[in-house]
Amino acid sequence: MKKRFLTSIVLAGVLAFGALTGCGSSAENASQAAQDTQAAETTEQTQDAAPAQTEDGDKTIRVGATPVPHAEILDNIVKEVLAEDGWTLETVVFSDYVLPNTSLEADELDANYFQTLGYMNQQNTDAGLHLAAVAGVHIEPMGIYSQKYTALADIPDGASIGIPNDPDNGERAVDLLVQKGLLTSKGGFGTDANYTEDSLTKDKEANPHGYVITPLEAASLPLSLPDLDAAAVNGNYALEAGLPSSYPALDIEEFDDETTVKRTNFLVVKQGNETSEKTQALIKALQSDKVKAYIDETYKGAVIASFIDAQ
Repeated sequence: MKKRFLTSIVLAGVLAFGALTGCGSSAENASQAAQDTQAAETTEQTQDAAPAQTEDGDKTIRVGATPVPHAEILDNIVKEVLAEDGWTLETVVFSDYVLPNTSLEADELDANYFQTLGYMNQQNTDAGLHLAAVAGVHIEPMGIYSQKYTALADIPDGASIGIPNDPDNGERAVDLLVQKGLLTSKGGFGTDANYTEDSLTKDKEANPHGYVITPLEAASLPLSLPDLDAAAVNGNYALEAGLPSSYPALDIEEFDDETTVKRTNFLVVKQGNETSEKTQALIKALQSDKVKAYIDETYKGAVIASFIDAQ
């Protein structure tokens, strides 16, 4: 997950209202009967097309999201799916990870979609929030990217491999390197406070190929690829940098049941709203076949659907 973001809010889902206007004529000779018939037909059509709404008549759902891929998924496909059931989606785009949760807590949003279960639980504890995950939507796998090589087997001994410098994502990156056979083990990384990236570089047992493990700010790894032989990059940063289309991942994370739950991005609501009409409409839309097809076709493995229940 991104660790550092600007705290600006961009309202991305702006509603467009069109005014219906009639054409007049100087010879107003239309019969009253025809007008009555047209009015009756119009009323009937309006009733048939009346959008879904809650008991208080509110038919608009406001969802907070970060730009990529969350707001893209909401605006490019979920809005369409919700409209089929008569709902209007308003996406509020945030560039940080704090305001989407505090805005939801303050009832300024109906839901948000940007975070993992672990982050939400941590925010509930640290910030005294009252949020609940209601549906898993997707995972952004960490991938191994390179501008110099097209296969993991091509990476030479002694190559420099960048990893994020924050503890959570750094350990995740080392796990990926072990998973893909570049390292034989993590050594003491992530468990021994004195065991650093430099320790792992020099650990011939854990790192028999002598890769130079290079910690960098997670967001800067895509820009640093020209200076590295490879790097383990978070999915969101890879997408923002256009890596999947320009330099496709040499390989990506694989997930078991535990890591699937840990890495899934969830739809989140305020506690007490888990079974509301709006929440149920969002779950149905976000976990639809159309959304899965959009994710598969658009992100080509940089984002994968993870339609799991709330844990």
